[in-house]
Amino acid sequence: MKAKAFYKNNEHNNMDPKQKENIQEEELNVQDEAQDENGEETTEKAAEEAPLTEEEKLAQELEKANAEIEDQKDKYLRLSAEFDNYRKRTMKEKAELILNGGEKSISSILPIVDDFERALKNMETATDVAAVKEGVELIYNKFMSVLAQNGVKVIETKEQPLDTDYHEAIAVIPTPDEVLKGKILDCVQTGYTLNDKVIRHAKVVVGE
Repeated sequence: MKAKAFYKNNEHNNMDPKQKENIQEEELNVQDEAQDENGEETTEKAAEEAPLTEEEKLAQELEKANAEIEDQKDKYLRLSAEFDNYRKRTMKEKAELILNGGEKSISSILPIVDDFERALKNMETATDVAAVKEGVELIYNKFMSVLAQNGVKVIETKEQPLDTDYHEAIAVIPTPDEVLKGKILDCVQTGYTLNDKVIRHAKVVVGE
């Protein structure tokens, strides 16, 4: 190192004054640039490490709050649109159900209507009353079977105790048998339930 420095000094001494001056200026410029860079780095580092003021903190919090509000607003608009579409769809489905809800039941009854039409046509020329009666009973049983498939059941009344949830007493008559008191003696009109809901009460006569 000493030899290199000595060689450099000798070389420097052998230069003319103008060259020496240029070299010195370049060295000074390099030193100034290094000092400027060090000063900028120190200033930037100090700015980064400096604590935020209250106004800057509030500005950051406000910016964050506005971003969250926009996000929630977007979610609300999406949910509102989805709910509106759901409401319109369900209203349409409900209207169609009300309009065509009985389609299945009516379709199952139509074959029985066909049987009645054939029976009526046969009655025009029938001479055997017993055969006609049997045919009508078959149609009746078929009809009751279709009703049962659609959830319709007959309310039992024969010798059943009076139950105002299912029966409507239209008359009360004395009974010689104590066992029959408070029980149904006769059914004037059959009652029905639809899926366990009473759609017509049975009109009955009760013993006392």
